[in-house]
Amino acid sequence: MQPVNIRKAADSDTQAISSLVLSAFGATEGPAIVQLIADLLADASAKPVLSLVASVNNRVVGHVLFSKVRFKPPGQNVSAAILAPLAVHPDFQSRGIGGQLVVEGLKQLAGSGVKLVFVLGHPGYYPRFGFSAAGIKGFEAPYPIPDRNAEAWMVRELHPGMIGKVRGQVMCADALADPRYWIE
Repeated sequence: MQPVNIRKAADSDTQAISSLVLSAFGATEGPAIVQLIADLLADASAKPVLSLVASVNNRVVGHVLFSKVRFKPPGQNVSAAILAPLAVHPDFQSRGIGGQLVVEGLKQLAGSGVKLVFVLGHPGYYPRFGFSAAGIKGFEAPYPIPDRNAEAWMVRELHPGMIGKVRGQVMCADALADPRYWIE
């Protein structure tokens, strides 16, 4: 396999990211996720965002976006982010590209002072990157997650000792604060 290059997304990557997301999520979910990405990138309440792409032979084949979250009750001054969405082109799935994007994103976030990262995702995938159930640690999702899917709401501590010092409801950016994104 050709080498994978992970880098910060540029404005010139917008069309390639949109095409990738449509391929990865299909005609039913893809357009809404393309719009979500555009909305998050334009949303002041999401800043700072970290948008990374994976490319192979200068072709964008993967994308991940992390955006800022805050906590309710307010006053908990902790830098935190949420991973949403992650996409890898179907032709490049099962090659570790999504994992490379997650690992690099977590590394860059930790280096920038982010303490906690949340995700609503597959409980069989994200734990390999250090994510674990968030609800039992005192972190409520922005919208209720059914008990049967509670393990899908996860947190990753980037700086040891943060879990237990912060708790409450995670409040995401305005663009992500839509119940349709919280069905797992």
